[in-house]
Amino acid sequence: MDDQSTSDLMIQANDLTHFYGPQPAIEDVNFGVKKGEILGFLGPNGAGKTTTMRIITGYMPPTQGKVTLADYDVVEQSLDVRKRIGYLPETVPLHTEMQVTNYLKYMGTLRGMPSRLIKRRIGEVIEVCRLQDYHKTIIGKLSKGFRQRVGIAQAILHEPEVLVLDEPTIGIDPIQVVETRQLIRDLRSERTVVLSSHILPEVNVICDRVLIIHEGRIVAEDSPSNLAQRLQGVDQLQVEVGGPVQQVLAALRGVPGVTEVTHRNQQGRNIFIVQVQRGQDLRDEISRVVVSNEWSLLSMQLVSMSLEDIFLRLTTHEEL
Repeated sequence: MDDQSTSDLMIQANDLTHFYGPQPAIEDVNFGVKKGEILGFLGPNGAGKTTTMRIITGYMPPTQGKVTLADYDVVEQSLDVRKRIGYLPETVPLHTEMQVTNYLKYMGTLRGMPSRLIKRRIGEVIEVCRLQDYHKTIIGKLSKGFRQRVGIAQAILHEPEVLVLDEPTIGIDPIQVVETRQLIRDLRSERTVVLSSHILPEVNVICDRVLIIHEGRIVAEDSPSNLAQRLQGVDQLQVEVGGPVQQVLAALRGVPGVTEVTHRNQQGRNIFIVQVQRGQDLRDEISRVVVSNEWSLLSMQLVSMSLEDIFLRLTTHEEL
């Protein structure tokens, strides 16, 4: 983690390890989550994401290590933690025979909320989760996407400081995926959010920071954009030039600081990917080379490594 005061942290996990039988599901996992942050756990199925979510929420204790939430120990002070956390597991345990409103009332009662507060909060979460047209519908008759919304509604009903979402968009249609992602972003103004996903674009568009977990260990941690810069090792420029391909390649490769140039034809356009040593801004030099050869410089833009590229490099043990 980067340097930050522990007072800024809503969640702090230290040396988390959990065994199922002889094999660790997670091992020596350390991370912190700042107040108001959206943190994403990204990893393939079986990487240890769900195990970590269950430990954070107090669903099960770690074999080793410790987690605190708002300075409460999730094992020793479980009830204090549960008052401050909302949890949407991967498989939402909804009572499918109940109407949406009745289910939310039932969940509020289980949490010990006063009846007046339950009534107010049901109206608020139904509006936030856009369930106005379905509040009297039997849950079993709702689509998977709307069941997810009901699951999020119950998770925020008691106004928790932290929201933990395990694969929140799995199995729902593309339109509802977009709507659910927007709902999660809207919730950030009031609480800290931790979510897990194996879907690369999901953490890229939702999260402030990403932890990439593989085989039970965290292999990278940063913002999506910073991960790209840190792991790429070089900067890339995408340059479109109107000129003879081989001559342009030779000229661009001759610019000091350029490490490699490749070419691709994109619908009749000559695109050159120019790799540059990190920290060097060679846009002026490249522009001068193109113009001095009387070629047309049609566009130039910085190209970052995608989160998918990062993920593949880290989880296939390639050299960085």
